[in-house]
Amino acid sequence: MCLGIPGEVKSVTPGALRMGKVAFGGIVKEICLEYVPEAEVGDYVVVHAGFAISRVDREGALRVFKYLDELGEMNELKEGDR
Repeated sequence: MCLGIPGEVKSVTPGALRMGKVAFGGIVKEICLEYVPEAEVGDYVVVHAGFAISRVDREGALRVFKYLDELGEMNELKEGDR
């Protein structure tokens, strides 16, 4: 089973591959934005394995963060950053 996590695009860096900083409830990671060329700063994207694969509305993203927090899974995102 694959799991995509929503995150907010904080910056976009054009180049050979379109990359950007994406925040996941306070954790920021460098993500490939090549598959969502329409994504801009402030948009929310679903990320899987370091790639943004689609855009999602803000309300939906915040709802997922709430569910993950209730399940105690937000810590897993933080641990993966070590």
